[in-house]
Amino acid sequence: MRSVPDPTPCSLTVTQVACLERLLKAGFQFITFEQFARYPAVEKAGFVALLDISRGRVQQFGSLGYHLGSGVGVLIERQGGKAFVWKNERVSATPELLASYESIKKELGELLVESAKQ
Repeated sequence: MRSVPDPTPCSLTVTQVACLERLLKAGFQFITFEQFARYPAVEKAGFVALLDISRGRVQQFGSLGYHLGSGVGVLIERQGGKAFVWKNERVSATPELLASYESIKKELGELLVESAKQ
């Protein structure tokens, strides 16, 4: 028998709300993944980060990935070059895509660090 996730929303602190608002103002959108129900996610330009909003903080959970189908593709490097991979799906990491990845990764990191300082 599968357990059902607790539908009770968690209480957010003022600092957490402010951080989430900054993410929205920066162009991130909130999304969810059924398989990662515990972690809300933000997406920008196809790039996805899961967020851990426990213990009064907003932190990134895991690494930034690329939205592929119903999941998050992680950046890997193989003999054929770099690619974002989720299960059987794959997107080649072109120079343009890698530049966007690095830019969004930096922006997200700065927004989350700013939140941690408050």
